[in-house]
Amino acid sequence: MIFCAIIGFLDPLTLFGLFAVTAMLVCYALENRSHWFVLGFAFACALGSIYGFLQGAWPFGAVEAVWAVVAARRWWLKKRSMSPPE
Repeated sequence: MIFCAIIGFLDPLTLFGLFAVTAMLVCYALENRSHWFVLGFAFACALGSIYGFLQGAWPFGAVEAVWAVVAARRWWLKKRSMSPPE
């Protein structure tokens, strides 16, 4: 009930940012379980970057974009190290 009341006061952009940051937190916490969580973290960072630019906080957007690239590279390296040798 209280959660619904709080959500009712938030605009769509703020809800988008809340979703992005929550997804980042969850995926970061679960990164050791699967390389897919590393990819999820990269995607959530990209969403956070979009949120930052849309809200007008371009430094936040730029930093999140860099984190998205770093996380995507970590996912690629982790995925490649898990695949069987040819």
